[in-house]
Amino acid sequence: MEILLARTELNEKPRKVKLEKLKEGNEKIFYFDKDNSHKDMMAVVESFEADGYNTYFREVKFGLSDGEFIYELHIV
Repeated sequence: MEILLARTELNEKPRKVKLEKLKEGNEKIFYFDKDNSHKDMMAVVESFEADGYNTYFREVKFGLSDGEFIYELHIV
């Protein structure tokens, strides 16, 4: 499964990464782009939980518009 990482600039395209690559790394906090479907994000959360991790997942709003948010995922 490919997931879009959060953009660092508003005018750039989000970068794709495979779920397996996320699991290989040592990072425990991830930020994902708003263009990911909520269904795909729930699949990512369930995948980490199936591997025995606890997760904290939420939408982070950074503006007043409904479309100005990113997804945040903490792996514990």
